[in-house]
Amino acid sequence: MDPLNPTAPAQPLAVANEASVAAAKQQTLDYDAFLRLLVEQMKNQDPLEPTSDTEYVAQLATFSNVEQNIITNDRLMSLITATTLTDAQALIGHTVTTSTGESGVVASVKIASGEMMATLADGSVVSVGDGITVS
Repeated sequence: MDPLNPTAPAQPLAVANEASVAAAKQQTLDYDAFLRLLVEQMKNQDPLEPTSDTEYVAQLATFSNVEQNIITNDRLMSLITATTLTDAQALIGHTVTTSTGESGVVASVKIASGEMMATLADGSVVSVGDGITVS
């Protein structure tokens, strides 16, 4: 369940994880790109009105914030991955029932392409997500 929208359908953790990684990659300005931008700005500034020291300090502070956000995102992704793996391990040995009525004891769990798949003792594979009951 989305804490900001309690009526939104719940997503498997791995799917939410993959979506957040894709969004972060689209919005993140990496170190090299920021430095290239700063150097280009310095090379192309008006010699009669150079950029003030205050503006450079503000840009460096922005760079520091970007760097810290990248580190925070990396650590958060590691935490989400560890939580997903812990959730997957907790299913092993438990009985799951899908919304279609397929049931069985989980023998192993695989996480691939953002989706958690459980292999049951009889060899069948079920998606772990909406409508699954664990007992």
